[in-house]
Amino acid sequence: MSETILEMSHITKEFPGVKALDDVTFKVQKGEIHFLVGENGAGKSTLMKVLSGVHPYGSYSGEIKINGKIQSYKSIKDSEEAGLAIIYQELALIPELSIYENIYMGHEIKKNGVIDWNETIIQAKKQLEKVGLDCDPSTIVKDLGTGKQQLVEIAKALSKNVNILILDEPTSSLNENDSDNLLNLIVDLKKQGVTSIMISHKLKEVLRVADNVTVLRDGKTIGTMTREELSEDAIIKNMVGREIKNIYPKRENINIGETTLELKDWKVYDYAVSRQLLKGVNMHVRKGEILGIAGLMGAGRTELALSMFGNPKGYKVEGQMKMNGKVVNFNTPRKAIENKLAYVSEDRKRDGLILEQDIKQNITLASLHQLVNGVVLDKNKEIKIAEQYKKDLKIKTPSVDVQVKQLSGGNQQKVSLAKWLMSKPEVLILDEPTRGIDVGAKFEIYTLMNKLVEQGMSIIMISSELPEVLGMSDRVYVVSGGVIAGEIDGKDATQENIMKLATEN
Repeated sequence: MSETILEMSHITKEFPGVKALDDVTFKVQKGEIHFLVGENGAGKSTLMKVLSGVHPYGSYSGEIKINGKIQSYKSIKDSEEAGLAIIYQELALIPELSIYENIYMGHEIKKNGVIDWNETIIQAKKQLEKVGLDCDPSTIVKDLGTGKQQLVEIAKALSKNVNILILDEPTSSLNENDSDNLLNLIVDLKKQGVTSIMISHKLKEVLRVADNVTVLRDGKTIGTMTREELSEDAIIKNMVGREIKNIYPKRENINIGETTLELKDWKVYDYAVSRQLLKGVNMHVRKGEILGIAGLMGAGRTELALSMFGNPKGYKVEGQMKMNGKVVNFNTPRKAIENKLAYVSEDRKRDGLILEQDIKQNITLASLHQLVNGVVLDKNKEIKIAEQYKKDLKIKTPSVDVQVKQLSGGNQQKVSLAKWLMSKPEVLILDEPTRGIDVGAKFEIYTLMNKLVEQGMSIIMISSELPEVLGMSDRVYVVSGGVIAGEIDGKDATQENIMKLATEN
């Protein structure tokens, strides 16, 4: 019989205006890989913050037991001493420091009261071997790719002799290869006796490595499914409370019109890395069309979007861009916005939103001119517009006065979308529009995309998720090595022919 390593009983956690967790019970067996799934705002991350001491004992009701012993953490340090470590979606590494300094920061190896750097390097090397990272411990973290940084974060956790490893959306910013490596590592750690709790929206990885899956919905425990009970349909039904047979909704009216935006011989050079990012791109998007942009990480997809949207990174840009047949030159994002071009960025927290500001301020940020009455901002109009977008996009929040940082990832993404929809664009660039959000929120965003193009908008969708590209695109451009490697009609696109083009250069 399996031994229970963790039990959370009747956990209730409230924030002002919202009950995030409502009598949640959660049990994990020793040495298993246990997934926690649910829609954005279901309470997954909050539950793990309770478990790890981010929300200390006394700020919630209920009981936590590890190996049968009741826990009452006052801080993260207490949970680490109990053998538990949490790795967040945003990595907690210091980019300017070395790997070994990051791994042992906060629990330095000392000899006679002084840090023993030689022993630190030796032990760091051992931790890197555990996670399969063949790297010099002296390497500066910022010189590593995202996948390797993720492994350093896990090595850091293992250096604290953890028994329970919590990973919150660990593959959300990784490419397919790095995601596979990480999942293989989790399976290897299981063989070493490490218990892993993973939060993920990627159902394929859940089905691949999960031993058990617990579903939360609206802050409540829906139930736990064993490996034998798992299927994509069963997980989705439990998550959203209804069946979603086709996550990619079919468009009712496909009416593709004239070209709205066109690039000719578009070249982009990045002074910061002394590299030619794009080498003569020719592409176009038409009215009422969803144009998919596929390709591997580093192919130049996001750089393409940024260079079109007023070039905020200060690239050297050559070539010609036309909107509605007229040559345009956007040297600032403001110019792009004024000419009805909008860009929903890849990283909503860093580039898309001001987390400390409230929902209404974020929604109206790019369109303040619409709210000005003389020289005064019309606050009542701001509230009215924000409330309308809250309703239309189904943003889950008790009030538009809530700070954006309090929202789940999916609801933050909806706020980011609302911000750009308020600018009334003709062409909308969506860079990784559903990264890190659940299947229910994805369906809502896809439905909104269909509605927008049915109304005549042009959408350029950049995505690393091939099923998303295949499910939503009318036409697909594949970027490889800074050039358009090929153009495929949506009905002819397959994962195989996209990947073949993506790996050509």
